Amino acid sequence: METYIVHKPGMTLAGISVRTTNEQEAGADGVLPGLWKNYFASDLAVKTATLHPEHIYALYTEYESDATGAYTVVLGHSVITGDGATDSSLYYASLPASNYMVFTTDKGPVYEMVLQAWNKIWAYFQNSPLELRTYSGDFELYDSRSSDPENAVVQIYIAIS
Repeated sequence: METYIVHKPGMTLAGISVRTTNEQEAGADGVLPGLWKNYFASDLAVKTATLHPEHIYALYTEYESDATGAYTVVLGHSVITGDGATDSSLYYASLPASNYMVFTTDKGPVYEMVLQAWNKIWAYFQNSPLELRTYSGDFELYDSRSSDPENAVVQIYIAIS
């Protein structure tokens, strides 16, 4: 799995959200598959003033503590802000400017590749004295490389200090 470090400016995302834990997602009560189903049924890219409608973000934010605690997941798009117009049916989340370690998945079935990547990410940070996660907001970026869910490549951005 390819990795590199990059600095990204802050952004605002608008989408739909759920609160969950990694423990919940590992069991039969996981809510993320339903969130994805709702996202694709929502036509969200058309409803918002998106900067890049072809980019879908899965933002992990509002961490209770670390990878073992609760967090909020927002599926949506980067939006233009500042005009005061918001859609009350959407969840808005601000992602601060940060340095990110970017993990690029192998090509393959999206669900398998993303889960495999997260397992490697958790192991990497559990054993890494060099980079520390900030838990200020992490995200998966789904772009044109993930348009075929059976042959997808996804980038996962982990905020670091």
